[in-house]
Amino acid sequence: MRLSLPAVAKLNLFLHITGRRADGYHNLQTLFQMLDIGDMLHFQPNDQNKITLACQDSRLAGEDNLIFKAAMLLKPYAPAQAGCHIELEKNLPMGGGLGGGSSDAATTLHALNKLWQLNLSTAQLAELGLRLGADVPVFVYGNTAFAEGVGEHLQPVSLPEKIYLVVTPDCHVSTATIFQHPALKRDTPTISLTQLLQSPWQNDCQPLVEQLYPIVAITLQWLVEYAPCRMTGTGASVFAEFPDTASAQHALAQLPANCRGFIARGVNQSPLWAALADTEDNS
Repeated sequence: MRLSLPAVAKLNLFLHITGRRADGYHNLQTLFQMLDIGDMLHFQPNDQNKITLACQDSRLAGEDNLIFKAAMLLKPYAPAQAGCHIELEKNLPMGGGLGGGSSDAATTLHALNKLWQLNLSTAQLAELGLRLGADVPVFVYGNTAFAEGVGEHLQPVSLPEKIYLVVTPDCHVSTATIFQHPALKRDTPTISLTQLLQSPWQNDCQPLVEQLYPIVAITLQWLVEYAPCRMTGTGASVFAEFPDTASAQHALAQLPANCRGFIARGVNQSPLWAALADTEDNS
């Protein structure tokens, strides 16, 4: 049984850093907005006890990819000879703050849970995913959500489904560099979701990223000519909300040569769930 499933992108509609923990991680508050586009993964199970990964970008086909790591996390729960060949269609930019790697891992957990008939719950998959990264659980649950802690405490939120233009300049922002930097703002007061939804939104990482990566600041200066804009995650991707697809396409048509961009719709539930339901209907 060959299974093809999406691994969608996310935006951080806001990102507040509320403190640094003793273990070095940061407490935060953020609003994860699921988008309707992303990468695509194809799974071909086998009984050869092997996990193999292919991608049109050969740099992503190694054992350090979160897809491979997610598969290996599930191996102890699987039949002895269970294996799988996985093909990744990489559409999302790397290092953009769109969660592509985490989303790929979450889709892999769901796919192999089904193909290997492991019957693990979504909560169990999310717990395993947290070992791979703080963003993985939100993709396992697949809901637009308010997040606290390191990003693992999730509360689903229903938002109007809006049109976004997402733009990624030609640079790779190191998340580790941003979170370890002494100039990062770490003292935003913790407030309730109700208060946050009624307040102006900001990304506490954005001023530092603009300082360290001037191309991100230049890209924001270009995009703000069309609509209010912010950075997602630790960047480098930035985004703006538009009233309709036509106005987003108008801005996209003027995209600077050193950027790539796409238009997406914000959704309250990841298309991954519909794709999984389709496999149930067709099985």
